[in-house]
Amino acid sequence: MKKITSIICVVFSVMMIASCLVLPASASSAYQTYTYSIDGYALYSPDAYTADKVVDSTYMGLDVPIDNPGDLICDDQQNVYIADTANNRIVVLDRYYKLKFTISTFRNGQGVMDSLSAPQGLFVSDKYIWVCDTGANRIVVFDRKGNFDRVIEEPESPLFDDNSVYKPVAIAVDKYEKLYVVSSTTYQGIIVMTSSGDFTGFIGAQAVTISAWDIIWRRFQTDEQRENSETYVATEYNNIALNGDFIYVTTSTIDEGSVSATISAKDKSGKYAPVKLLNQAGDEIMRRNGFYPPSGEIDIFGARSTDASKGVPTGVSTLIDVASGPEQTWSIIDEKRSKIYTYDFDGNLLFAFGDKEGNMLGNVSSIEAICYQGDTMLILDKDKDTITVFERTEYGDVLLDAIAAENRQDYTEAINLWTDVLKRNSNFDAAYIGIGQAMYRRGDYEESLEYYEAAYDTLNWSISYKDIRKEFMSDYFLFLLIGILALIIVLILISKYITKVNKRIKKADERRTYWEELLYAFYVMLHPFDGFWDLKHERRGSLRGALTINLIVILTFFYQSIGQGYLLNPYGGYSTIWGQAISVLVPLFLFITANWCLTTLFEGEGSYKDIYIACSYSMMPIPLLVIPATIYSNFAIETEVELITLVTTIAFLWMGVLIFFGTQVTHDYSIVKNTVTILGTVLGMVFIMFIAILFSTLVGKLVSLGTNIVTELQYRM
Repeated sequence: MKKITSIICVVFSVMMIASCLVLPASASSAYQTYTYSIDGYALYSPDAYTADKVVDSTYMGLDVPIDNPGDLICDDQQNVYIADTANNRIVVLDRYYKLKFTISTFRNGQGVMDSLSAPQGLFVSDKYIWVCDTGANRIVVFDRKGNFDRVIEEPESPLFDDNSVYKPVAIAVDKYEKLYVVSSTTYQGIIVMTSSGDFTGFIGAQAVTISAWDIIWRRFQTDEQRENSETYVATEYNNIALNGDFIYVTTSTIDEGSVSATISAKDKSGKYAPVKLLNQAGDEIMRRNGFYPPSGEIDIFGARSTDASKGVPTGVSTLIDVASGPEQTWSIIDEKRSKIYTYDFDGNLLFAFGDKEGNMLGNVSSIEAICYQGDTMLILDKDKDTITVFERTEYGDVLLDAIAAENRQDYTEAINLWTDVLKRNSNFDAAYIGIGQAMYRRGDYEESLEYYEAAYDTLNWSISYKDIRKEFMSDYFLFLLIGILALIIVLILISKYITKVNKRIKKADERRTYWEELLYAFYVMLHPFDGFWDLKHERRGSLRGALTINLIVILTFFYQSIGQGYLLNPYGGYSTIWGQAISVLVPLFLFITANWCLTTLFEGEGSYKDIYIACSYSMMPIPLLVIPATIYSNFAIETEVELITLVTTIAFLWMGVLIFFGTQVTHDYSIVKNTVTILGTVLGMVFIMFIAILFSTLVGKLVSLGTNIVTELQYRM
């Protein structure tokens, strides 16, 4: 009995210890880390940062708890500074988050006791602590020990509006002590001042969104009406951070429609970007080489959630802070979702994480600010008045090591480290791109293509392939030149032969051969009026020629679906020949049928056969232009894709023009009457499709009814 009791006690103890070991793991999974694929699908990844602890006022050693903090920043000694807005003070902590001192009252330059009023922004340089004393509309400067140095009052300039209010909420200071100040009520851009407070100008004003209707309407307004109408001004920034000589700025008041359109279109221009990187002249220089422009959340419609009614935030991210991290990485925070999004210098999303729901370690109910303390990330929670400390994981270390290897141009090491990243996270497309870029910079162009293709990165693929093509052309330039000249000569000879045949059959009265009927399509392409007239009245075309052209067009589209180059078909999609036959023949016969039904009522002279032959011969530009464009797509780079698309578009437009004139000549209509007829034909096609769908639905219901009756009879018998 004692042995059984001992065994039970041991088992119970082991279970208790195991449950204790499991608790921290569940606590660390308060959020899911993820990136996005090129199609906007979430790709889950290991945690790059994991929550280590929460630092509250008691832990800091404060007698008066922090209340409604506005900013958080770290210095080069890893000391932590908090703008304790509601308590009108600055709290300074050491690297272990213990209180060093506070700044609230001071004796100003006139020797009078003064105090901070609702400070919201902070910056720490190698000598000074710069405080945005928002409530007092000024900037107050202290040394690193908290001693008062000077006050920088509101700048004066005729560039400010007469009724403008100066409200500094964020500040950055470069190594030359040039001040970059964000004022919450200033829309002209970032205020630039000297260290003594002399105003030098504005930089980086945001773009203004005006609808097309407003632009047109304002052209007809009088000067008085323009003055009384709505004034269109740029939106103001809300935060700022330095990255060497460059300036990151964020805004949350920019038009959501513009940002949403930017994300959907993968627009890399940055015109309406909610986060920008500026040089000292105010020019936007951010690299946006990722799948989507850096804007925070990509899933702005909440598609990642299966139930939007559970309170999943939707809409574009509300960005309120930006921080520069190690190896030129940088992070932005989304107030709406309490998430952190981290990018490399090229704009690739490295990871995103965070959640505001729940009370687990790592949940931040109201994210307010972010800063890096070496390898540690600190997040300020405005509601709970706490700092959440996130430590970088092994996966995050390997990821940063790979970026560091790239930055120091050690490409062999970068390839090895990116490979280690992929071992831990095979879904991470940026790792494939990183390996591809390292191989490209090492000169292994062909090998890099494979990794770019794995991430569907057409831009970098095109850059690598351009160098491959350049090397090939330099090695075989003479052969290429001879080949191009030979091709031109062959095309000229073929053109002369086709012209000669068409001239001969134009004059001859004897019966045409099948070959001659087929070649006559080239004459129709270039001489539509004469060609379609002879096609109908002189019988220079035929039904078999039309069928052959249909077959050629079907084969052309089939070849296009399987033979396009990588840039036009990065996913390797294809279609069957039967699918292409349906996509060609169904619209063709819908048009012919609708046109024949309509023209028989309006004195059209063409029969069903005449319309079919005319429409089929009109399709000849498709193979002549699409096939060469498809062949060339296998050798094209990204800047040439638009040319290929243009050639294909011309083929369809040419076909449309030929169909228009073909039906006009076939029915002997005027241009106006033929235009009305074509529009009626399109409506007729819609009507026929509606009838066909209705009929097929009724047939399906009748079959279902019959099947149910038979089943019921069998069951009852």
